[in-house]
Amino acid sequence: MVIINHTNGKVVGCVGGLGEKTVARGLNRATQSIRQTGSSIKPIAVLAPALQEKIITPDTIYDDSETIFEKGYSPKNYEQNRGKITVRQAVESSQNIPFVKIMQSVTPKVAIKYMEKMGITTLTKKDENLPLALGGLENGISPLEMAGAYATIANDGTYIEPTFYTTVISKSGQVVINKKQKKKRVLSKNVSDTLKDLLTE
Repeated sequence: MVIINHTNGKVVGCVGGLGEKTVARGLNRATQSIRQTGSSIKPIAVLAPALQEKIITPDTIYDDSETIFEKGYSPKNYEQNRGKITVRQAVESSQNIPFVKIMQSVTPKVAIKYMEKMGITTLTKKDENLPLALGGLENGISPLEMAGAYATIANDGTYIEPTFYTTVISKSGQVVINKKQKKKRVLSKNVSDTLKDLLTE
């Protein structure tokens, strides 16, 4: 688990394992382990770029019917297909087929560029395909980087690199390290507001 103050990128809570700590510098699953994201990738890989590129609005309609995409890719919904629905409705029940159709318009290449601007570093060339829309990744993403990407949405579209410290001071009081966080405008405030509205609903 990672909890970030989205206004300044400071990590205020992190759990990287269970039980008593028995080794120094052991594996921290929150920062070092990359995992498949499933549908939690949809807002950052699909909705954010599609809204920013003006490909969709919350009211854009997609046909949530069984579809065969390139190379025979045929994703299924977790529950039943819902026919013609808006993007807002697709978000509500996390339908899969509309998100793949949106990804087809955005293109995986553009989606990856947006994700990298939001601090995702573990994507590969093999991720440049339609299953990216549903979290079908070669490797995955760490909880820390996912939290940083979502914090971009919460922070009105500006990515701030997550940090666990601000300054390191020696015992004599001298500043040894000042943390300089990367900051980047990724989404407009209007787009991030729309995304927040969709996700809150």
